[in-house]
Amino acid sequence: MSGLAQAIIAGIVSFSATNIDDIAILMLFFAQINSTFRPQDIVIGQYLGFTALLLASLPGFFGGLIVPKTWIGLLGLVPIAIGISHLVNRENNETDVQTVSEELNPSRTNPPMVSGLASFLTPQTYSVAAVTFANGGDNIGIYVPLFASSDLASLIVIITVFFLLVGVWCYVAYQLTRHPAVARVLTRYSHAIVPFVLISLGLFILIESGSYRLITLFTSH
Repeated sequence: MSGLAQAIIAGIVSFSATNIDDIAILMLFFAQINSTFRPQDIVIGQYLGFTALLLASLPGFFGGLIVPKTWIGLLGLVPIAIGISHLVNRENNETDVQTVSEELNPSRTNPPMVSGLASFLTPQTYSVAAVTFANGGDNIGIYVPLFASSDLASLIVIITVFFLLVGVWCYVAYQLTRHPAVARVLTRYSHAIVPFVLISLGLFILIESGSYRLITLFTSH
């Protein structure tokens, strides 16, 4: 498989695994659309929040330029650990989305420090961005090792895939608000699938970087 195809697949898999819960959050937002809370506020806010997550993850790429790839690949253990944690704490994970959305509901008044942003961002946009970033702990945990094990060309492809999929996610969430039955199925079963996708992604990073040889070496002694 070519490097381009690998980067595209890695981008799609890692984005999907870390943003399933964002579908539910976006649906909550789209369900609240009115004269002051517009669709563009949600889309722009989602892109802003996701961009902040990518910026927080980029140090992984620069670290990968210094540390040997096989050692960096050991970070693939992170998504495996997160996947296992999701399996063990499934009930808590299912309540996280609702908790975050309620705490940062766009109808609430933003804190004073946000007032400076209000000159170029609406409070609604900021609220969506804040929810996206606050719910992105797993994103950073997955993207850091993924970026660290990528070269510059692959990184560009992966980030391009990410930004394309943000738009797809917004569109899908908007459409799902019109089909509650489909939304219920997605919400019910996605949490059962995500842990296995994260574990598979971690294994991909370990194998692609050759880091599994280090683990074999350690365990053989």
